[in-house]
Amino acid sequence: MITKAKRKKPQSTRHVAPASPLTVAQLMEQGVHRFTHAHLFYGHGTDNARDEAAALVFHALNLDHAEAPEIYARPVSAREQARAEKLFERRVSERIPAVYLTGQTWFAGLPFSVDPRVLIPRSPIAELIERRFEPWMDPERVRSILDVGTGSGCIAIACARYLPRSRVTALDISTAALQVARRNIRAHRLIGRVQVLKSDYFSAVSGRRYDIIVSNPPYVGARELKSLPAEYRHEPKLALAAGPRGLDAVDVLLRESAQHLRPGGLLVVEVGNTQPEVQRRYPQLPLTWLEFERGGGGVFLLKAEDLPS
Repeated sequence: MITKAKRKKPQSTRHVAPASPLTVAQLMEQGVHRFTHAHLFYGHGTDNARDEAAALVFHALNLDHAEAPEIYARPVSAREQARAEKLFERRVSERIPAVYLTGQTWFAGLPFSVDPRVLIPRSPIAELIERRFEPWMDPERVRSILDVGTGSGCIAIACARYLPRSRVTALDISTAALQVARRNIRAHRLIGRVQVLKSDYFSAVSGRRYDIIVSNPPYVGARELKSLPAEYRHEPKLALAAGPRGLDAVDVLLRESAQHLRPGGLLVVEVGNTQPEVQRRYPQLPLTWLEFERGGGGVFLLKAEDLPS
C-alpha cells in the first residue's frame, strides 16, 4: 500500500517584535497598582501610593525629581525595571517605609540621609522653622537653640540653616541616632555650628540656657503603640514609646525646661495625638497650639515665663 507523505507546513518567516520597554510613567503606574491593592500605610514622608511609587522609581533609576514631568516618557531598561520592582516588592511584603528603602528624605526643604536607626523626619515643626519662629520670636535675637531628641538631626540642622546667627546643640540618648545626626551635620557643613551630645534629656547641658528649646520627643502611649500600622515597626521604638499614656517625655520637658531657657525664650514641643492628654494633665498652662498651612498639628508653644519653675 502506497501512502502519501504528509506535506510539511512552511515555517513562518514573520518576525515577532520584542515588547516595547516601559516608560518611567508606566513603571510608576505599576507601583501605584501594587501599592493600592496591598493597602499600605502612608505617613512617613508621603501620603499616597503615587508619591510613594515615584520616590522608589526615581531612586531606582537615579533620576532627579527636578526633571519631572519631562522624564516620564523616558524608556526604562530591563535592569532598571528589575531594580524598581525589587523595591516595590520589599515595600509590599516587608512594609518598609519608602524613605528607609531610599535612605533619603527632605525636611524644611533640606535633604537628609536616614535609616532605621532614626525616626523618619515628618514633623510639622519644619514649617515653623521655615518661618524662623516668627511671630513668636524675633529671629534676629536668636543666638542659641537646643534640640532635645534630635534623631537624624533634621530639626537642629534646619534651625541652623534658617537662623544663621544661631548655634545649635542637638541631644539624643541613642548613640546610633547620633551617628546619623553627625553624618547629616557633616553633609550640611555645619560641624562648627551644630554640637551633638549624648544626653538623657538635659543631663549633658546642666547650667546652660538657650533662646529656644525645640523637641519632637517620643509621645506614643502603650495602647496606641500596639495598634500602629506595620510600617512603624521599622522605626526605633525608643523614638516612639513614651509610657502608658504617651506623656513620659512631655512631663520631663515641661518640668525641666525652665532651668534651660533664657528670659523671653520659647519651648516648642510636638506631642501629636497625645494633645488631648496633655491638655487634660496641664490645664493651668497657657499652651499655644500651633496651626500649619501644610497640615499636621499637635505642636504646642510655651513662653519661658509661663513654664513651671
